[in-house]
Amino acid sequence: MHLPQIRIPATYMRGGTSKGVFFRLQDLPEAAQRPGAARDALLMRVIGSPDPYGKQIDGMGGATSSTSKTVIISRSSRPDHDVDYLFGQVSIDKAFVDWSGNCGNLSAAVGPFAISAGLVDASRVPRDGVAIVRIWQANIGKTIIAHVPITDGAVQETGDFELDGVTFPAAEVPLEFMDPAADEEGAGGAMFPTGNLVDDLEVPGVGTLKATMINAGIPTIFVDAEAIGYKGTELQDAINSDAKALAMFETIRAHGALRMGLIKNLDEIATRQHTPKVAFVAKPADYVASSGKPVRAGDVDLLVRAMSMGKLHHAMMGTAAVAIGTAAAIAGTLVNRAAGGGERESVRFGHPSGTLRVGAQASLKDGEWVVTKAIMSRSARVLMEGWVRVPQQG
Repeated sequence: MHLPQIRIPATYMRGGTSKGVFFRLQDLPEAAQRPGAARDALLMRVIGSPDPYGKQIDGMGGATSSTSKTVIISRSSRPDHDVDYLFGQVSIDKAFVDWSGNCGNLSAAVGPFAISAGLVDASRVPRDGVAIVRIWQANIGKTIIAHVPITDGAVQETGDFELDGVTFPAAEVPLEFMDPAADEEGAGGAMFPTGNLVDDLEVPGVGTLKATMINAGIPTIFVDAEAIGYKGTELQDAINSDAKALAMFETIRAHGALRMGLIKNLDEIATRQHTPKVAFVAKPADYVASSGKPVRAGDVDLLVRAMSMGKLHHAMMGTAAVAIGTAAAIAGTLVNRAAGGGERESVRFGHPSGTLRVGAQASLKDGEWVVTKAIMSRSARVLMEGWVRVPQQG
């Protein structure tokens, strides 16, 4: 007997330089309203994974880390928060959903979605102006404050805010990532889990690399571009077509994760694709972005390229941008050195699609670095809404 497909209310949204399928928790089938195998199986089927062809043709995914994403939103039971936001990064070719981190880009779409979906009290949404949406990021246990523009009682999506990596302008959604140092299990909650701003990271087959390993926004391992044979001006094809380079970055990621206390043995990295991230930094230089737009050395403070889900990201993950802004604010990190050193509260960096500005406020308290918040602007837009259809699980 062939069962009919089930249909689930869903919204397909762009947030920053990512896209994902958004659900209200209450709209999911009962078995998928709780964490576990049923939820993971449903979300993988929605996205079209695992796909040995790597295309996600039979699902909503776009066959890149930036477009293989799912989000579940519910009203928050926490005081002083409006909604709880849970992010699932769906592997493209493997049967697994990674719940270990946040998506900073899709964070920009959470506030707009929550308002439109009726999950934010109407009293908090002005007729015209800006709605402040207090988001609990459930993956990492952090607060995000979204400033969502409202026109005539509805979320304003159109505008003239331009974001490199996104073709068309839209309305600006400023985000504040509060106390962004990630309380990752096993990392002790410290911003610098090794206790150092720069470590010597031994990577078999690569060498001993200077590395800044930071928990902020998302756990990230920063290395110098020059130390691994790059300039920091590379675009996606230069790395993603090089199997040897991809293997090198995964080796760096595994050994960095071990040093950060995120895994207990190297084998665990295979089931932890989303975190930590690996990025490489360089001093400013001229290059041409993927759109053909020139980026001048004088336009940026430093260059950063980051890996996501085993590939060089086409722009910059929002959470990694938080890590960049935080590390740049702390004198002595590799990111801060690449930006010219000294104290700074904001940085503009060059990525494969162009440039991005991120701010962070860091201070030293009782010998530990703390960051009160990191700030950046994104945009978001509903691409499609209605129902997503999924074959019933046998």
